[in-house]
Amino acid sequence: MTNHFIDMKNTDCALIIGSNTAENHPMSFKWLTEAREKRGAKIINVDPRFTRTSARSDIYAPLRSGTDIAFIGGMMNYILENKLYHEEYLRWFTNATFIVADSYDFNDGLFSGYDLAKRKYDKSQWAFKKTEDDQYEKDMTMEDPRCVLQLMKKHYARYDIDTVCKITGTPKNKFLEVAKAYAATGAPDKVGTILYAMGTTQHTVGTENVRSYAMLQLLLGNIGRAGGGVNALRGESNVQGSTDWALLFHIIPGYINSPEAQKHPDYATFLAKETPKTGFKVNTPKWVASLLKSYWMDDDPEKSYHYLPKRIDGKQYAHIALFEAMYNKEIEGLFIWGSNPIVGGPNANKEQAALANLKWMVAIDLWQTETSEFWSYKAMDRPTDNDVYKIKRPEEIDTEVFFLPACSSYEKDGSISNSGRWMQYRWKAVDPVGESKADLEIAHMLMRRLKKLYEGSTKPQDEPITRLTWDYGDSDHPDINKVARDINGFEIVNGKPGKQLLNFTKLKDDGTTSCAIWIYSGCYPEDTGNPEKDYLARRRDNRDVGYSDVKPIGSYLNWAWCWPINRRIIYNRCSSTPEGQPWDMDRVSIFWDGDAWVGNDIPDFGKNKDPNGPGGRNAFIMRPEEVGCLYSTCNEGPLPEHYEPWESPVKNLLGSQEFNPVVIEWEPDKRGTSDKYPIVGTTYRVTEHWQSGVMTRMQPWLAELVPNVFVELSEQLARAKGIKNGREVIISTTRGDIKAVACVTKRIKPMNIQGQEVHHIGVIWHFGFNGYATGDPANRLTPHIGDGNTLIPEYKAWLCDIRRA
Repeated sequence: MTNHFIDMKNTDCALIIGSNTAENHPMSFKWLTEAREKRGAKIINVDPRFTRTSARSDIYAPLRSGTDIAFIGGMMNYILENKLYHEEYLRWFTNATFIVADSYDFNDGLFSGYDLAKRKYDKSQWAFKKTEDDQYEKDMTMEDPRCVLQLMKKHYARYDIDTVCKITGTPKNKFLEVAKAYAATGAPDKVGTILYAMGTTQHTVGTENVRSYAMLQLLLGNIGRAGGGVNALRGESNVQGSTDWALLFHIIPGYINSPEAQKHPDYATFLAKETPKTGFKVNTPKWVASLLKSYWMDDDPEKSYHYLPKRIDGKQYAHIALFEAMYNKEIEGLFIWGSNPIVGGPNANKEQAALANLKWMVAIDLWQTETSEFWSYKAMDRPTDNDVYKIKRPEEIDTEVFFLPACSSYEKDGSISNSGRWMQYRWKAVDPVGESKADLEIAHMLMRRLKKLYEGSTKPQDEPITRLTWDYGDSDHPDINKVARDINGFEIVNGKPGKQLLNFTKLKDDGTTSCAIWIYSGCYPEDTGNPEKDYLARRRDNRDVGYSDVKPIGSYLNWAWCWPINRRIIYNRCSSTPEGQPWDMDRVSIFWDGDAWVGNDIPDFGKNKDPNGPGGRNAFIMRPEEVGCLYSTCNEGPLPEHYEPWESPVKNLLGSQEFNPVVIEWEPDKRGTSDKYPIVGTTYRVTEHWQSGVMTRMQPWLAELVPNVFVELSEQLARAKGIKNGREVIISTTRGDIKAVACVTKRIKPMNIQGQEVHHIGVIWHFGFNGYATGDPANRLTPHIGDGNTLIPEYKAWLCDIRRA
C-alpha cells in the first residue's frame, strides 16, 4: 500500500476493483463507510460478480474477468479526452513532460523491439531522449507529440467507450457513470483511492493491471495524498512482511535484486550494476554491505557476497517454475512451510504429480494438509477418469515425507506487517498445543543443528554455514528481541554489536554497520533494556494528534511503527503543491513552513529541502528519474495494453496479438479453446473459510456453515445446461475435472462480448480431502500460466465447461 487502512476515511471516492473488500477485508471497508458517512464519499465496485461489496457500493459495474486494462484504459482515455487530469501535478511530479526517443513505436498490439523467438523486448528502444549533459529532455507545456502525455493520448485513443464495452461486457451507461465519478477526483481539492486484491494480480497481465491503476492515480494526482493511493489488500496479515523479507525469488530483503551468477560474479560488479546514478537507491551499497554483515559479521562484504546463493542467469524460480522442475525430476527435496499447493497451487493435478517425483519433502503446518498427505489414498479420488497427469498410487510413490507441527499466531509472540506497512507486535495469548513450535523456533532449531553438523569443517563450500553469524541464544527458544535488534541494525565495534542505529540514514558501506533489512531500520532505535519502550512495533498510543493546529488525518504516528521511518503515506511530497502548500487544507499530510517540511506525517523527502530549490519538487525519490512513471519499462511494454487471458472465449478486439506476448507457455497443448470450453471460470473465497482451508475446514462449526465446494452460475446458464440449484455438477478443463454443488444465482449474469453471449462461473477454492468439510480442489482446473513479470498464476480467468454430475 502507498497509504493505509485508516487513511481510507479521507477519500472522496473509492474504486474497488479486483477485490471483494466488504467480505474479505471488512476493516478496510469500515473506513470507507466512514468516508461516505462523514465526507459524502462515493464507493465504486467493478467486478464480474455482484458481491457483498457491490451491494454496499454506490455504483456497481460488471466486467469480464481479465479485461481490467481495457476498462482502466477507457477511463484514462475519457480523462485525457476531456482534460480532467490534474495538470500541475502531472507537470511537476510525473514523467508526462519527458520526451521519448524516436525508436519507440507501437503497432498492432506490439511495441517496438519485440523478439518473437525469445518472447522478449529490447527495452532500450523505449528510452527517453537525453541532453548533452545527460539530463532528460522535457516539454513543460506537454504538447510535444513525442512527450509521454501525448503518446498516452495516442495510445489510449483506441480505447473509446464502444470498444471498451465490447471487450469488457460493461454496459455503456455503467462505464460512463464510473468514469465520471472517479474522474472528478482529478480536481486539486479532491482525492480518490483504488483498492485491489488478487482479482487484479492473478492474471497473465497482473503486473500491468496494477500499473494501469498507478497511471490512473498519477493522471488524477492521487498518489502521495491523504485519501488517495494504490492500495493492495493482502490475503493474510503478514503477506506484506513476507514480501518485504524477500519471500519471492528475485529479491533479497529490502527489495534489492537478488544476484545472478554470470551477471553479478563479484561484489563490485553487483553494486555497479544494481546501484543507479540518481535517486535514493544510490544508497544501495550501504544497504547491501549492512545486510551481508548481519549474516556474516566476521567477514568483509567483498568475501561474504560469495556466500549468497546466486540464481542461474535468466532461470525462473517462481512457484510454477519450481513445480515444473519437480515434475521434470530436476529437484529432489522440498520444504513446504505454511503452504498447501495441492489445494492452493495452479494446476493442482500436475503439482500433485510433481511431488511424487521428490526424494524427500518436509511439511510444516498446524495440521496435516492435503500437501503433507499427497501420497495417501485420499489424494487419489477424482470425480471422473480424466487423469491427465497420471497421478501415482501410494505404492508407486518413493517420496519420504517429514511433518513438523507448527503453532498458530495466537500461540506465539512476534511482529507482523499489515497491508499498510504497519509493523505491529502481537503478544502470545495461549501456550502452543502438544509438540507444535513457533516458526521462529523451528528455523532457529534447524539452523543450530545445521551449524553443529558442519562444525569443524574446513571446506570452502561449507563456509556459508560455518561462518554464518547466529547468536540468538543457546536454547531452542531464540531471543526474539535480539532478532528485532538485528532487523533494526547497529554499529559494529571491534567485531561486536555496538549502539543501535537511529534509522537507515546511518547505514554505511564500509562494513561498520549491520542491518538485516534497511527498510525496517528505525523500528528498534535504542536498547535501554526495556523492549516495551525500545521496540517501537509494541507501541499502542491510540491518540491521533495533529501537527500544531492542523486537523489530524488518522496517521496515529505513535501506534506501532511503519516502514519507512514510520512514514504512513509514501511519496507524500505530492500532498502539497510544487511550492509546498497543501492542495487541500482539510487533509494536510506535509507542507513547507518556510524552513522545513512539517505536518501530520514523516516527510518522504529531505526535511529541509526547499521546494523552490534544486530537486525540491522531485517527489518520487525511489525512482532514478525521481518522478512518478506514467511511461515505464514493464516486460510487456512502456504502456499497459489489453491482451486477452491465455484462455479466452473471444479474439482480441484491439490487435492481432491475442495474449500477453512475453508470458512463458509451459504447456501450450493444455490451452483450452472456446469451441470445447466456452465458459469463463474464476476462483474466489468466502468469509467462512480461510485460504486453502487448513485452519477452517478443521473446525466443525465453520465446516457446518459452508460444508461443500460450490460453484456460482447464472440462471440463464443453468437453464441452458439443465442444472438445478443445490445439485452436483462436473466442471471440466483441459487439466482435469472437479465436482461441486451448483449455486444458481442472480449475482452472475451473461455478458454481451463483441455481440456474443459469454457466461461466467465462479468456484470457491478452499477445499481438499482433509477436515470436517471436504471436496475437490478448484485449482485442479486452473492453468500453469503466469504473469509476464512476476509469474503469478492466472487463477482468475480460464476456460471450462459445466454439466450435471
